[in-house]
Amino acid sequence: MYFAALLARTEDGWEASDMELDDVESLSDLIDLARAAAVDDDTVVALIEQEDAWFGVVRVDGEEDPRYFVSNASAASRSSYGSMLTDELLGSDEEDDELDELDLDGTEDGEEDTIAAFTDADDDGDEEDSPGAEPVPAGPLGDPRLLDDLGVSHKQLMTLDGDALSEIADSLGATEVLEAVR
Repeated sequence: MYFAALLARTEDGWEASDMELDDVESLSDLIDLARAAAVDDDTVVALIEQEDAWFGVVRVDGEEDPRYFVSNASAASRSSYGSMLTDELLGSDEEDDELDELDLDGTEDGEEDTIAAFTDADDDGDEEDSPGAEPVPAGPLGDPRLLDDLGVSHKQLMTLDGDALSEIADSLGATEVLEAVR
Protein backbone atom coordinates (compact mmCIF):
# COMPACT_ATOMS: atom_id res chain seq x y z
CA MET A 1 0.00 0.00 0.00
CA TYR A 2 1.36 3.37 -1.05
CA PHE A 3 0.62 6.86 0.22
CA ALA A 4 1.65 9.86 -1.82
CA ALA A 5 1.04 13.56 -1.45
CA LEU A 6 2.25 16.82 -2.90
CA LEU A 7 3.12 19.73 -0.61
CA ALA A 8 3.26 23.04 -2.48
CA ARG A 9 4.78 26.04 -0.72
CA THR A 10 2.76 29.25 -0.95
CA GLU A 11 2.98 32.72 0.61
CA ASP A 12 0.62 31.50 3.35
CA GLY A 13 2.39 28.20 4.14
CA TRP A 14 1.90 24.79 2.56
CA GLU A 15 -0.96 23.39 0.50
CA ALA A 16 -1.34 19.63 0.26
CA SER A 17 -2.96 17.52 -2.39
CA ASP A 18 -3.38 13.78 -2.64
CA MET A 19 -1.34 12.40 -5.50
CA GLU A 20 -3.12 9.72 -7.52
CA LEU A 21 -0.34 7.25 -8.30
CA ASP A 22 -2.50 5.36 -10.81
CA ASP A 23 -1.78 8.18 -13.28
CA VAL A 24 2.00 8.04 -12.68
CA GLU A 25 3.74 5.68 -15.07
CA SER A 26 7.16 7.33 -15.07
CA LEU A 27 9.30 9.71 -13.08
CA SER A 28 8.52 12.36 -15.70
CA ASP A 29 4.81 11.99 -14.90
CA LEU A 30 5.57 12.53 -11.21
CA ILE A 31 7.66 15.63 -11.95
CA ASP A 32 4.91 17.00 -14.21
CA LEU A 33 2.34 16.54 -11.42
CA ALA A 34 4.62 18.36 -8.98
CA ARG A 35 5.22 21.26 -11.36
CA ALA A 36 1.48 21.53 -12.05
CA ALA A 37 0.85 21.83 -8.29
CA ALA A 38 3.39 24.63 -7.87
CA VAL A 39 2.20 28.10 -6.94
CA ASP A 40 4.22 30.75 -8.80
CA ASP A 41 7.02 28.24 -9.53
CA ASP A 42 7.69 27.87 -5.79
CA THR A 43 8.88 24.66 -4.14
CA VAL A 44 6.84 21.47 -4.34
CA VAL A 45 7.74 18.41 -2.30
CA ALA A 46 6.36 15.05 -3.39
CA LEU A 47 6.25 12.51 -0.58
CA ILE A 48 5.80 8.79 -1.26
CA GLU A 49 5.86 5.92 1.18
CA GLN A 50 5.21 2.22 1.00
CA GLU A 51 3.96 1.18 4.42
CA ASP A 52 7.00 1.10 6.71
CA ALA A 53 9.35 -0.33 4.06
CA TRP A 54 10.66 2.91 2.53
CA PHE A 55 9.83 6.53 1.82
CA GLY A 56 10.91 8.87 -0.93
CA VAL A 57 11.08 12.63 -1.31
CA VAL A 58 11.16 14.49 -4.60
CA ARG A 59 11.77 18.23 -4.52
CA VAL A 60 10.89 20.40 -7.49
CA ASP A 61 11.83 24.10 -7.56
CA GLY A 62 10.37 25.70 -10.68
CA GLU A 63 12.20 24.56 -13.79
CA GLU A 64 15.35 23.50 -11.93
CA ASP A 65 16.37 19.85 -12.00
CA PRO A 66 14.42 17.83 -9.43
CA ARG A 67 16.22 16.44 -6.39
CA TYR A 68 15.55 12.99 -4.91
CA PHE A 69 15.99 11.04 -1.71
CA VAL A 70 15.00 7.44 -0.89
CA SER A 71 15.25 6.08 2.66
CA ASN A 72 15.98 2.46 1.69
CA ALA A 73 17.02 2.03 -1.92
CA SER A 74 17.05 -1.75 -1.82
CA ALA A 75 13.45 -1.97 -0.58
CA ALA A 76 12.33 0.83 -2.91
CA SER A 77 13.90 -0.83 -5.96
CA ARG A 78 11.56 -3.80 -5.49
CA SER A 79 8.44 -1.64 -5.89
CA SER A 80 7.14 0.01 -9.03
CA TYR A 81 7.23 3.61 -7.79
CA GLY A 82 10.39 3.18 -5.77
CA SER A 83 12.23 1.68 -8.71
CA MET A 84 11.55 4.86 -10.71
CA LEU A 85 13.45 6.81 -8.05
CA THR A 86 16.28 4.33 -7.54
CA ASP A 87 16.79 3.94 -11.30
CA GLU A 88 17.13 7.72 -11.61
CA LEU A 89 19.51 7.95 -8.65
CA LEU A 90 21.67 5.05 -9.86
CA GLY A 91 21.85 6.41 -13.38
CA SER A 92 19.74 3.77 -15.10
CA ASP A 93 18.70 5.64 -18.19
CA GLU A 94 15.71 4.69 -20.33
CA GLU A 95 17.28 6.58 -23.23
CA ASP A 96 20.17 4.10 -23.23
CA ASP A 97 17.66 1.23 -23.56
CA GLU A 98 15.88 3.05 -26.39
CA LEU A 99 19.19 3.57 -28.22
CA ASP A 100 20.06 -0.10 -27.80
CA GLU A 101 16.78 -1.03 -29.48
CA LEU A 102 17.69 1.08 -32.53
CA ASP A 103 20.51 -1.33 -33.50
CA LEU A 104 23.15 1.38 -33.76
CA ASP A 105 26.12 -0.95 -34.21
CA GLY A 106 27.94 1.12 -36.82
CA THR A 107 27.13 -1.18 -39.74
CA GLU A 108 25.16 -0.25 -42.82
CA ASP A 109 21.96 -2.06 -43.72
CA GLY A 110 22.84 -5.39 -45.30
CA GLU A 111 26.41 -5.36 -43.95
CA GLU A 112 27.39 -8.35 -41.89
CA ASP A 113 27.88 -7.54 -38.22
CA THR A 114 31.53 -8.27 -37.46
CA ILE A 115 31.38 -7.55 -33.76
CA ALA A 116 31.36 -10.83 -31.87
CA ALA A 117 29.40 -10.85 -28.67
CA PHE A 118 31.24 -12.13 -25.65
CA THR A 119 29.21 -14.53 -23.55
CA ASP A 120 30.23 -16.02 -20.24
CA ALA A 121 29.24 -19.66 -19.75
CA ASP A 122 28.26 -19.07 -16.11
CA ASP A 123 26.26 -15.91 -16.85
CA ASP A 124 22.82 -16.37 -15.38
CA GLY A 125 21.58 -13.04 -16.73
CA ASP A 126 21.35 -11.43 -13.29
CA GLU A 127 21.91 -7.71 -13.82
CA GLU A 128 23.24 -7.13 -10.31
CA ASP A 129 26.15 -9.50 -10.98
CA SER A 130 26.88 -8.09 -14.43
CA PRO A 131 29.98 -5.97 -14.85
CA GLY A 132 29.04 -2.31 -14.84
CA ALA A 133 25.69 -2.85 -13.13
CA GLU A 134 25.50 -0.74 -10.03
CA PRO A 135 24.30 -2.62 -6.94
CA VAL A 136 21.35 -1.12 -5.10
CA PRO A 137 22.40 -0.06 -1.59
CA ALA A 138 20.38 -1.31 1.38
CA GLY A 139 20.23 2.16 2.92
CA PRO A 140 19.52 5.76 1.98
CA LEU A 141 20.20 7.00 -1.53
CA GLY A 142 20.05 10.46 -3.04
CA ASP A 143 20.40 13.99 -1.72
CA PRO A 144 19.79 14.01 2.04
CA ARG A 145 20.20 17.81 2.06
CA LEU A 146 17.24 18.48 -0.23
CA LEU A 147 15.08 19.72 2.68
CA ASP A 148 17.79 21.40 4.81
CA ASP A 149 16.62 24.92 3.95
CA LEU A 150 12.99 23.98 4.70
CA GLY A 151 13.61 22.84 8.27
CA VAL A 152 14.38 19.13 7.84
CA SER A 153 18.09 18.61 8.40
CA HIS A 154 19.97 15.95 6.48
CA LYS A 155 20.79 14.21 9.76
CA GLN A 156 17.09 14.06 10.63
CA LEU A 157 16.13 12.82 7.16
CA MET A 158 18.74 10.04 7.28
CA THR A 159 17.44 8.67 10.59
CA LEU A 160 13.69 8.78 9.93
CA ASP A 161 11.70 5.56 9.89
CA GLY A 162 8.18 4.47 10.74
CA ASP A 163 5.90 7.44 10.16
CA ALA A 164 8.56 9.47 8.37
CA LEU A 165 6.18 11.53 6.24
CA SER A 166 4.38 12.85 9.30
CA GLU A 167 7.71 13.80 10.87
CA ILE A 168 8.77 15.58 7.68
CA ALA A 169 5.44 17.41 7.51
CA ASP A 170 5.78 18.38 11.17
CA SER A 171 9.24 19.88 10.54
CA LEU A 172 7.91 21.74 7.50
CA GLY A 173 4.95 23.07 9.48
CA ALA A 174 2.56 21.19 7.20
CA THR A 175 1.16 18.51 9.52
CA GLU A 176 -2.46 19.68 9.34
CA VAL A 177 -2.53 19.95 5.55
CA LEU A 178 -0.85 16.57 5.09
CA GLU A 179 -3.23 14.86 7.51
CA ALA A 180 -6.16 16.40 5.62
CA VAL A 181 -5.25 14.38 2.51
CA ARG A 182 -4.35 11.12 4.28
